[in-house]
Amino acid sequence: MGDTFMLSEEGLARIEPFFPLPRGVAPVDDCKVISGTIHVIRNGPRWRDAPLEYGSCKALYNRFKRWSGKGLFDKILSRLSAKDGPREGD
Repeated sequence: MGDTFMLSEEGLARIEPFFPLPRGVAPVDDCKVISGTIHVIRNGPRWRDAPLEYGSCKALYNRFKRWSGKGLFDKILSRLSAKDGPREGD
């Protein structure tokens, strides 16, 4: 995967309570969506330039917008950077 960021299973477990229950269409892999969003935020590419390993750029952007609008993405980032556990990517 080169220099792409991928959230660990431990990191995913820390933020799993924030994910809504899947309904309707088959869900997009939450780990890939979070990892892809963090990659875009950290490295600054446009959403459409996010590596394909993270899935559809449209899915990344739409999930980020939806979760940000509900305040969930801030909670996710806070949980990942909490002092009671390791920070992802460090």
